[in-house]
Amino acid sequence: MANVPATGAAALAVVLIGAALFGMANGNLRLAGFSFLCASLTIYLRESYLLDA
Repeated sequence: MANVPATGAAALAVVLIGAALFGMANGNLRLAGFSFLCASLTIYLRESYLLDA
């Protein structure tokens, strides 16, 4: 059976990286940096707590 929270966290990380790339393309580096930071924390939390060991 699929791990729904882990899949949702992966989808959220993809959206956040897309937002970061959008911010970089438009020159909004604050949005880009914050989005990359949130994406990296989301990936860390997914790997640490949401996946079965």
